[in-house]
Amino acid sequence: MSPILEPFTLGDLTLKNRVVMAPLTRSRSFDEGIPPDFAVDYYAQRANAGLIISEATNISPQAVGYALTPGIWTDAQVEGWKPVTAAVHANDGRIFLQLWHTGRISHPDVQPNGQSPVAPSALKPEGMAFTKSGMKPHETPRALETDEIPGIVEDYRRAAENAKRAGFDGVEIHSANNYLLEQFVRDSTNKRTDQYGGSIENRLRFPLAVVKAVTEVWGGKRVGIRLSPATTEPGKTPLDSDPKATFGAYIDALNGFDLLYVHTIEGVTQQTRDVPDEVDFGQIRERFKGAYIGNNQYTLDLAEKDLAEGRADLFSFGRPYIANPDLVERLRTGAPLAEAPKAYWYGGGANGYSDWPGMNGPVAFRR
Repeated sequence: MSPILEPFTLGDLTLKNRVVMAPLTRSRSFDEGIPPDFAVDYYAQRANAGLIISEATNISPQAVGYALTPGIWTDAQVEGWKPVTAAVHANDGRIFLQLWHTGRISHPDVQPNGQSPVAPSALKPEGMAFTKSGMKPHETPRALETDEIPGIVEDYRRAAENAKRAGFDGVEIHSANNYLLEQFVRDSTNKRTDQYGGSIENRLRFPLAVVKAVTEVWGGKRVGIRLSPATTEPGKTPLDSDPKATFGAYIDALNGFDLLYVHTIEGVTQQTRDVPDEVDFGQIRERFKGAYIGNNQYTLDLAEKDLAEGRADLFSFGRPYIANPDLVERLRTGAPLAEAPKAYWYGGGANGYSDWPGMNGPVAFRR
């Protein structure tokens, strides 16, 4: 038995194994941000993971950056998530909701009333936005006014409360992949001159206010956070000028909230595990007081190696879970993994989403 596949105690949660299903944006929700009925099947089929982290979920209409992504700000969205969490629990699984605000990685076509996306500073990202009418170039965002920022903190608080109402076991704060929180953290995307910009302390002020609000709802031991100090995607975003100092200070401050885990993207999202010299994931592992979840192109062999060397406690798998709902069993038996063509990653219906077979046919699960 691989130690990766043995039970693990995470805070007050007993997990079936150290495998985490990473958050996977799949763009299958309705226009109103409500998950479809077949999302119940999708998540229940994958409850073999020790912990599921849901697809990134918008905290407000302003938070939306991609078409057909789910939300957690309305009662209807809460009701849409309840069958998902119930099905995961019926299959002896655990699931956290990832709280998301995309900031400048958005487009007026997916914003309320066609307004401009918001960001710490009016800096246009490179790349394309996914809208209902196709891919469109990102546009220059609007810099948030100082007095708007506390309202977004309250959006996070309300989203955390709604996640609890929807039956999730906890939440993960998305402070990675160059979305709004990380846009404030990095000095490459934060050029503000008010109390939310300039020094490391100021750039961390808004993200830490979010962490405070969310932990006031859940308590730290049901809250995780995702970081990605080495990734440049999306938006071809430059790294912080001093990631070791910035993220070291971030981790030190996060320790004050007694968080359950930190979930790191080791390398560049969807591209490489190569890490630039100015980024130190070992520092994050050593300084953070909670559990450490490693992510990015993990295999069972690599996870076993990193566990043996004390580099991580849990390991999150993303793309392998798209076409392998029975991923844990495949890892256990050494069976080959199915590959999902990229055409099935984003958008569409149940096809290429909740209809992937297991090694021995359809995956049995309870609804």
